[in-house]
Amino acid sequence: MKTIPIKTRKITSPQALPQVINRYISSFKEKSIVVVTSKIVSICEGRVIKIGEIDKKKLIEQEAEYYLPSHGNKYNITLTIKRNLLVPTAGIDESNGNGYYVLWPKDPQKTANEIREYLKKKFSLKHVGIIITDSRTTPLRWGTTGIAIAHSGFSALNNYIGKPDIFGRPLHVTKANIVDALAATAVLVMGEGNEQTPLAIIEDVPFVKFQDRNPSKFELKGLQISMKDDLYAALLKGVKWLRGRK
Repeated sequence: MKTIPIKTRKITSPQALPQVINRYISSFKEKSIVVVTSKIVSICEGRVIKIGEIDKKKLIEQEAEYYLPSHGNKYNITLTIKRNLLVPTAGIDESNGNGYYVLWPKDPQKTANEIREYLKKKFSLKHVGIIITDSRTTPLRWGTTGIAIAHSGFSALNNYIGKPDIFGRPLHVTKANIVDALAATAVLVMGEGNEQTPLAIIEDVPFVKFQDRNPSKFELKGLQISMKDDLYAALLKGVKWLRGRK
């Protein structure tokens, strides 16, 4: 597998995302994946709010589906659930925002589908993968890693259920999360600071099952686990989540 970060100029104002991609991606191979940070998608969409125009905690409550009050942790950070992902501050970020709060994209799945279609036509390809990423924290671990908030053009999961392990024992629950593993790899090389590399291309991924279509609603639903069915249900349901306005 080869992951290539792409350096761009500073993107600070709304503009057509395909134009940004066209400016910096001049070649692209069949069965490769373009990775785009959610922040660039949001800035291109104008999903930013000047810091000071609204209280950040109120903004988080507006954007979150569920949240826990920030006084529940020593860092005064609001923990939220948004798009069925456990993330801080509903994805709202100030870093590299040039004085603005940057919200999550309005409809990241729609954007991923549109980018895939654009690149297919531009390079006359059949199989093109897209991932839109953000960063997340992991309980009991310092540091951030990448996660996918949308994808298109390939299967997000490789299902091993029913297949044998090396000793012939059938696997019962194992599914490899391909999309988040790729997102983590891409975010690692794109960086979290002033690298100015919000795009990346991932090539040579024989383990990825490409599809000549967008993911179906059934596939997207299959990537999620309800809180009650989650392995960590005892922890997730052991606190009183407040309903956000999203």
